[in-house]
Amino acid sequence: MSNATENVSIEQLRELDRKHFLHPTTAIKQHQANGPSLIIDKGEGIYLTDVNGNKYIDGMSSLWNVNVGHGREEIVEAASEQMKKLAFSSCFQGMSHEPVIRLAEKIAELTPGDLNVSFFTSGGSESNDTAFKIVRHYWKLKGEPNRTKIIGLKRGYHGITVGATSATGIEQFQNMATAQAPGFIHATTKFQTECELGDRTAPDFAGSVRGVIEREGAETVAAVILEPVQGAGGMFIPPDGYLQAIRNLCDEYGILMITDEVICGFGRTGKMFGVDNWNVVPDIMTVAKGITSAYSQLGAVIIRETLRDEISELSDGPFFHGFTYSGHPVACAVALKNIEIIERENLVANAKQMEAALKRGFNYLEEKYSFVTKTRAIGLLAAFELYKDREKEIPFDPSVEAAPKLVQECLKRGLIVRPVTFEGSNTIVIAPPLSITKEQVQEMISIFDDALSAIEKSICEK
Repeated sequence: MSNATENVSIEQLRELDRKHFLHPTTAIKQHQANGPSLIIDKGEGIYLTDVNGNKYIDGMSSLWNVNVGHGREEIVEAASEQMKKLAFSSCFQGMSHEPVIRLAEKIAELTPGDLNVSFFTSGGSESNDTAFKIVRHYWKLKGEPNRTKIIGLKRGYHGITVGATSATGIEQFQNMATAQAPGFIHATTKFQTECELGDRTAPDFAGSVRGVIEREGAETVAAVILEPVQGAGGMFIPPDGYLQAIRNLCDEYGILMITDEVICGFGRTGKMFGVDNWNVVPDIMTVAKGITSAYSQLGAVIIRETLRDEISELSDGPFFHGFTYSGHPVACAVALKNIEIIERENLVANAKQMEAALKRGFNYLEEKYSFVTKTRAIGLLAAFELYKDREKEIPFDPSVEAAPKLVQECLKRGLIVRPVTFEGSNTIVIAPPLSITKEQVQEMISIFDDALSAIEKSICEK
């Protein structure tokens, strides 16, 4: 164990955790009964080690966010140097500092089109809430105050603040709140490219984004928000042409397009940003996670220069929105060093190369196990599903808990991955650090192989 825990036994740590720590996205009753599932002590590269000395592949980059891997000392040094020089300074009332200026410039260099203006937050939920406020503020300034509605997609995930949860199209997250914030609507049939292009003959047209716009009235819609690739909802990759169809649809009705790049950004999909896979430029892009690889808390809302200029021309007085830690100097210094590593080590290109290695491994698993299906990957954002009968697409009964069982067997063998079981699905989601090698990808596939073999009899006989 590290120095922080050497005077406290592991059992004492577990009891203190159980007694005092309310964990995020965790079954409270289960935690009260069993304590923490793991207590992580250190990380290096793609690996995590717990307080018992057990080593795990971090197959999820922790929360899709440790893009450059663990233990990067040069990022620690960058943070330390910045703390020594200037630990914090407010960016309110026009004040600034060098790290935030340099980071804003760097982001403008990386983003497509004229997405050249950044507002900084502490994370993805704050970024999306900020985007919602900006678009509603914009339409009010434009003399169209009725344009308040935000359209999201079914199974889209945008965070856990009130606005971000309301935009999220996953029932379990919405049920946590007493009620949704007003003005958030969900298209229920995602990725309906032909509908978005104007085909009204499809039976599910009413649930498409175009169908929702026509039902609600374009004059009431402020923006459409979507992830270039849906992450937490189950890792769904849109078909070619879909994002462009949404871009064209928004242009047709004068609606702003927001892309949530919180998971997809900074190399995760094999391009610097998810939209780069389809050459689409949104009006607003929200980012977090990979911007610092989780070495510090930071997010950003990146808007087109023309949008900023229009708001500037129409407004009079301060922009009444800002977080205490907007543009935190240490977080910005960390982000700059993190982006430097991503570029220097060609990690975006490596993510694309490892996509091919993952797909080869998935093909092997599909050939060997009849219940493995719907394998998919874009960069190092990947998934596969478990079906009782994949040919007839008959799912496992939820009582079988196929995906959770597989995840537990993987954990026993030293691999951390994530199950997605929304709407009865059994999806395994994978998103390792972008620094992973072919040998390490094969190590992951070997663990999946052993774990699938371990659960095959118990889940297939039920």
